Amino acid sequence: METRALPALHASHSGCWLREREATRLVGKGEAIVTAADTPLLMLNAPLVATRLGYPDLSGLDLLELFAFVHPARFMVPTPKGLAHALGLTEPDSDEAVPALLQQAASILLERCESPDWAEREGAWTGLQAMIRLRWPWATLLSARIANPGRAERWLFSRLPEWEEAAPRPQPAQINLPPEAIALRLAEITGALSETGAEPRIAQRDYAQSVGHIFAPRPSRDTPHMLLAEAGTGTGKTLGYLTPASLWAQASGGTVWVSTYTKALQRQLRREAARIWGPNPGPARVVVRKGRENYLCLLNLEDALQGGFQARAGIMAQLVARWAAYSADGDMIGGDLPGWLPTLFRNRGVAALTDRRGECVYAGCPHYRKCFIERAARASAEAELVIANHALVMVNAARGRDVAQRPTRIVFDEGHHIFEAADSTFAAELTGSEAIELRRWVIGPEKGSKGRRRGLSARLADVASYDEAGALAITQARAAAEALNGDGWLARVVEGEPSGPLEELFAAVRATVYARDESGGQEGGYGLETEAAGLDGPFIEAAQNAGQALGDLRRPLVKLGLRLEAILADPPDWLDGQGRARIEGARQSLGWRVDLIGAWEALLARVGGEAMDGPDFVDWLALERSDGREFDMGLHRHWLDPTRPFASTVLNGAHGVMLTSATLRDRSDAGDDWDTALARSGAAHLDSPTKTAAFDSPFDYANQAEVLIVNDVPRGDIPALAAAYGRLIEASGGGVLGLFTAIRRLRAVHGRIADRLARGGLPLYAQHVDPIDTGTLVDIFRDDPKASLLGTDALRDGVDVPGHSLRLVVMEQVPWPKPTILHRARRAAHPGGGQAHDDRIIRARLAQAFGRLIRTQGDKGHFVVLSSAFPSRLLSAFPPGTPVHRLSLDEALQRVSAGVSAWAEATPAATDD
Repeated sequence: METRALPALHASHSGCWLREREATRLVGKGEAIVTAADTPLLMLNAPLVATRLGYPDLSGLDLLELFAFVHPARFMVPTPKGLAHALGLTEPDSDEAVPALLQQAASILLERCESPDWAEREGAWTGLQAMIRLRWPWATLLSARIANPGRAERWLFSRLPEWEEAAPRPQPAQINLPPEAIALRLAEITGALSETGAEPRIAQRDYAQSVGHIFAPRPSRDTPHMLLAEAGTGTGKTLGYLTPASLWAQASGGTVWVSTYTKALQRQLRREAARIWGPNPGPARVVVRKGRENYLCLLNLEDALQGGFQARAGIMAQLVARWAAYSADGDMIGGDLPGWLPTLFRNRGVAALTDRRGECVYAGCPHYRKCFIERAARASAEAELVIANHALVMVNAARGRDVAQRPTRIVFDEGHHIFEAADSTFAAELTGSEAIELRRWVIGPEKGSKGRRRGLSARLADVASYDEAGALAITQARAAAEALNGDGWLARVVEGEPSGPLEELFAAVRATVYARDESGGQEGGYGLETEAAGLDGPFIEAAQNAGQALGDLRRPLVKLGLRLEAILADPPDWLDGQGRARIEGARQSLGWRVDLIGAWEALLARVGGEAMDGPDFVDWLALERSDGREFDMGLHRHWLDPTRPFASTVLNGAHGVMLTSATLRDRSDAGDDWDTALARSGAAHLDSPTKTAAFDSPFDYANQAEVLIVNDVPRGDIPALAAAYGRLIEASGGGVLGLFTAIRRLRAVHGRIADRLARGGLPLYAQHVDPIDTGTLVDIFRDDPKASLLGTDALRDGVDVPGHSLRLVVMEQVPWPKPTILHRARRAAHPGGGQAHDDRIIRARLAQAFGRLIRTQGDKGHFVVLSSAFPSRLLSAFPPGTPVHRLSLDEALQRVSAGVSAWAEATPAATDD
């Protein structure tokens, strides 16, 4: 069929447009749904169209799926404008013009498959044959255009390159970096030495020279050089620390790790590193390293391709296989896999293609030599710069496979998040979802389950046949794991029929939480919690029984680990290099799970009153719910101060560490507070002194920004809140980032204003509403100056949208901390009192949110807080000199509108910070 004869549908909040027989008309949702049910329609992002129509079963010819097949591993903003730019077409000037664009785009993509210079041709014909069997809607149209190559195409798993083992890397040379050398390298990188180069930034130079301190030789064991450096937005801190890092790595032969909290900054770091190491530095120099769960597992993919996935999930697996053949690194979360691809498939099966369960068999895998995860690990051992995230650095330091490869020179960018990252990493959570994963790891597949999941006995079958003691330990562990909760556990607990000691414990948790609930149903649908104190006898008995069951499982796992060590120490004749690597991997996995069970036992012992942990921990019981549905429950333990294990595990083992951010210090009325920064960084637990340095932002906040505190929007009045957001977005002409502290209010506001704004040419997107991942939502927002975006905490920092696309930030209210049990404990422990603790959190959130507004010298905009009760003591969160006005909504609208009119011609500029 000629693609221009295919009807095309476009649905937005402003209406639905259907193009049939070369004519486009506005139709109602009902007609659009009926037409889509009868005829395969061209559309862009079918799940989003389905959401717009309120028809979840919508299907058709989705151009995003076709684009992912024709151009795997290629970036595209998934909007009509983004599609037009990706294919070199003229972007549509209205919603009515979109259906014609969809027809034109389909023709181009299909014709590209017939072109002799189609770069991604290899493997397409073979993949298409599988898609035909899966009844992919595009298969019929493609089959006539993709010719049989006449010879068997190489299968994905034979096409991927193999990684190679490298000799152990020698220790880095001990060197000092002269400040003059750092300044010279920075000038070379920024072009400040050329006649037409950029003006040198004194603050950036001083900042870079201060970073050189962390690369000096360490004076003694467990005394790292520690630097806390606050650099205001626009200082150029990324190049500021990459410059000395590159000097040291190249001169010493060592590796510098740069750690971030957000994936957005990781992408930015890769771009900035290209200015030093070149646009294609290769894995020997710059590596982006993430946790195992971020990478495609080739064994899981093979299982999916060979029948493990059916119907739509099978189509997704085929598209992922197309991507894997052209991916740079196999990173599925924030890498070159389009972020919108998983959201096209409602079951989100991408997670099943990664190693989220810790079941990797290492050298026992037939794809071990081609494994993306192993390639990244080996590349990072040889690299000069490794870009990672806070959690990975902490986990790698705590239980890394190779002690010699643990980071020793670390730059923690977004260092204000170290406390939160450590809080998550070093916590213990005995929940139903965690316990059932442990059961499955030990026992293997439950009755009737599908997939390649294998238990200990299958993964270590050769060890069991060779070593009698090891076989006995596996048998004992398998028997003990039967005491853990199994499939259907949640239904049994809810129905009051738990089976086994762990399910009985979770039933006791649920009953206790509901018994102590004082919300009166006000928080229906949201999680509930209660402190693990004053528990009755039956609960303590259930905890003791669960602890005994866990101990019965831990002991044979410890014995099995010892047997694996013995086999490695005195290897049998059949144990080759790959077998050794597999057993070493199994031993590491065992050690991790033995530690996990030990932490659970300690948690339960404290519940029973047997532990002597003192005030170092905070324990509570929680029931997790979402939209009225219970999905998990269990016991939680967090460190009161998680920087203690962070300091002992990460900092003490390093030689030089830097924490940097635009908001390290707490700016209160009493002045800038380094004490809080030192306490929340872990530096307070070091024996060595910590250096501090601060560098002000070069931006003229007095003339580039205004803070508007709107005092006449009643708190809790959703209609008034929605009206305020709608009028502000209209006054700004889009370009608004709206930040909410509650998903419920976000959805309510979006539902009230999205249609009206769209009819005015102002598209509105939202987290937790649109079926689009957060990274893609930001890409869409950045790409369209008329678009606005509503979101929660994930958008408060780590979002870099310079230029006119972001000219107004609106916060629905003062971002008060949620009054959880953990928050209450830390509030009580704060030396300055509870209010001081809360104020610090709020000021940090305000500062991070404000930091989204001004990203370059040319940016201008407003920061609005819709709060009639904004305490003056919190105003110090904003940069000095920033004008602050308390006014009505009408007055705020006038200022926003006037500012946009005056600044509409501002030239967008890229930021290097």
